[in-house]
Amino acid sequence: MAHANAQPSNFYQLLELCALSGALLADTDGVYDPGDVNDRMLLGLKGTMSEAELHLIKQRMQAGKVSKARRGEIGFALPMGHVRRPSGEPALDPDEQIRSTVRLIFDTFAELGTLNGVLRYLVAGGIDLPMRSRSGPDRGEVVHWRPNRTTLQWMLHSPIYAGIYAYGRRRVDPRRKVPGHPGTGKVVVDPDQWIVMIPGALPAYISEQTWRDNLARLAANASRANTTGTARQGTALLSGLVYCGRCSRRMNVRYHVREGQRQADYACARELTDYGGRLCQAMAGTGIDAHVTEQVLAALEPTATEVSLHAAEQIEADRDRVDRIWRQRLERADIDVDRAARRYRLAEPENRLVVRQLEHDWEQALAAQQQLSEDYARFTATRPPTLTPAERAQITARAADLPALWHGDTTTIADRKEIIRAVVEKVHLAIIGDSEQVTCTITWAGGQTTTGTATRAVARLEQLSYYPQLLHRTRELAQQGHRAGAITKRLASEGFRAAKGHDKISTRAVDRLLDQLGFPAKRRRRPVSPPGEAPGQDEWWLDDLAAELDMPAITLRSWAARGWVRGRRESRPPRRWILHAGPGELAALRERRARPPGWHTRRYSQNPPADDTPTTD
Repeated sequence: MAHANAQPSNFYQLLELCALSGALLADTDGVYDPGDVNDRMLLGLKGTMSEAELHLIKQRMQAGKVSKARRGEIGFALPMGHVRRPSGEPALDPDEQIRSTVRLIFDTFAELGTLNGVLRYLVAGGIDLPMRSRSGPDRGEVVHWRPNRTTLQWMLHSPIYAGIYAYGRRRVDPRRKVPGHPGTGKVVVDPDQWIVMIPGALPAYISEQTWRDNLARLAANASRANTTGTARQGTALLSGLVYCGRCSRRMNVRYHVREGQRQADYACARELTDYGGRLCQAMAGTGIDAHVTEQVLAALEPTATEVSLHAAEQIEADRDRVDRIWRQRLERADIDVDRAARRYRLAEPENRLVVRQLEHDWEQALAAQQQLSEDYARFTATRPPTLTPAERAQITARAADLPALWHGDTTTIADRKEIIRAVVEKVHLAIIGDSEQVTCTITWAGGQTTTGTATRAVARLEQLSYYPQLLHRTRELAQQGHRAGAITKRLASEGFRAAKGHDKISTRAVDRLLDQLGFPAKRRRRPVSPPGEAPGQDEWWLDDLAAELDMPAITLRSWAARGWVRGRRESRPPRRWILHAGPGELAALRERRARPPGWHTRRYSQNPPADDTPTTD
């Protein structure tokens, strides 16, 4: 005979099992047969009422808990930097080292702006996290932990450091609960969804606005499509800040290897990735970065004197903060040694069972003090707390010369990005037609905008905005009897630049212009190739095949280097390319040429074809 006091969730399963086995159910009111329809209806009614009563009890308990939270009376474990008085009220930790370390963490995040930057700063400075032990024989004593990402992230997110009493920061999502694990399914909700939020109820290290700014900065550092992201070591200085001037979408950064160097492109590829369309626009990032850098340095130039005056003081203040924490650690080590010595002296000498342990504790405290003193000596040797007159003069000179500081070897790419992000909010780019000119609209941090024209690298001379003037000037120089070499020098002196943004137009490009203009090419004949090295059947000179495919010769040369076109090179200078392209291969190359830019770059840059035949898939 079973008692009818099972949990409501399992009650109906119990009824079914008892009915199948012929068992009876009993409670304080009587005995019931689950096989009898009348008894089963009565048991079902009692189970429903029990479940409703349990729900009401839980609801009342939760309402009472929320009511207590609205009064700020629900206790919780206080984080590092806070203690609870004997009366139960929270207060700032009386230990000066703990308070200094907490303030250092928040000041460093305000300066560096990234969680990883704070972690590296603490590790480089040899600063541990002093916390009070919450359990064990050393409960309430200060222990030192290694700096770790989890603790720092929790501190920056916690509203307690802003003096806010909060309840309901985590909710239970039934979709994430794991059966048999009651602690699962908890998710963190936004502050505007918290059940209770009482500002000013706790002692604070930072203001509420600073705490909200920290949350916004951490959210912006996340690598998502709708956030700026952190400043990384990629060469693109405007990563996360560039927007398309045509469709106003955020532009992506793509990296390629050109001429042995890793270079960045800015591309608006949302239409391509989401809807299978075409690229809205794409451009090389070198010219864009140079233009924005010039504008940023010009904007910062009036403040160079002020920066030079405060740079040395800021560095010394930063070093003094770290040195103060080191000295506090040394002071704590001295206190531990004195406490261990007093305990040893107060013990009865004949009680060797106790004296041996106290002597061991004293020796450990002395060893820890010696180790800490040696670590502090090494730290001060590498980072003295005060600057020498030579270092101060060097810092002042560098801060006053912003371009030299910007291009200095000690300034990293991440540093340059942080400087740009401090003054620039957005950069909108729009290519003018198909030319090298790009309309660049800079939205500054204060909301003001500046519009200018930047220069990008293009594939062909025909794309240059001054191409008609270039043709006209080349024709004039050729009619005056100048050869290709002399024309190249004259064009460079007059400010004409190549499509790729190089310093001058090459002599080979001038040769092609002269051919296009119809001038005799006898002075520009190709050198005679040795026997057996001239193009044979279905073979082409690289320039001739490039003209047949209507594409830049440099692009075709990169195809040959990647193995997309079969070919060979002359054994003697000028070692020109001789490419093989029959009718079928010509059709495959034309198909590849017709594909949109970037269609195959990412695929084949990682896994190039094993053979040297053109690939059409």
